Amino acid sequence: MAYKGKIILNSKTGIETKFLQTSKDTGGQLLEMETTYPARSLKPPPHYHPHQEEDFVILSGEMTVNMDGQLRILKQGDTLHIPRNMVHAMWNHTKEKTVVNWQVRPALDSEYFFETTTGLANDGKTSRGGRPNMLQTAVLMTCFSDEFLLVKPPRWVQRLVFGLLAPVGWLLGYRGVYRKYLD
Repeated sequence: MAYKGKIILNSKTGIETKFLQTSKDTGGQLLEMETTYPARSLKPPPHYHPHQEEDFVILSGEMTVNMDGQLRILKQGDTLHIPRNMVHAMWNHTKEKTVVNWQVRPALDSEYFFETTTGLANDGKTSRGGRPNMLQTAVLMTCFSDEFLLVKPPRWVQRLVFGLLAPVGWLLGYRGVYRKYLD
C-alpha cells in the first residue's frame, strides 16, 4: 500500500518514485509523487488517462514530452498540465538524471498500478524494458482502464483482445494487483 515517504525503484527502467501524498491522504483527490528518471530513460508507449489529469514540475534535469504528436523539451522550473484524454509520453533524453514532481487528479487506483508494475519488473516478470507478457498486460489493462489506456492498437482492438485474454490470464493466476507488491 502506498504511503507518504514510500519509495519504489523499478529495476528494469531505473525509475524511482517517492510517494508524497497518496489517495488515502487526500480522500482520493490527489496522488503526488517525486519521480527520478535515469539518464536516457526508456520512452513509454503513447497513452492517455480517461478520468485523470496530470501536473508536472521539473525539479532538476530535462524531459522530452510528446503531447498529442508535438515534441517539447521541459527544463528545470518548467511546468506541464496534461488534461484527461490527452495523448502523451514523457522520458528523459539527457545524460543526467531528471527529477519531477508529479500530481495525478483524482488519484483513483494509480498507486496500485505503479506498485504492481514495479513489483513485476523487480521480480523478473517483465521484459528488459519493464513490459509484462501479453496475458499479464491484458489483466493489467482491464483492471486499470480508468487510469491508463494505450493509444495503439485502436481501443476497439484492445477491448477485443484484452477482453479475450484477461479471463485466460486470471485463470492462470495473473492479477491486476498483487498484495505482495503493496507492502
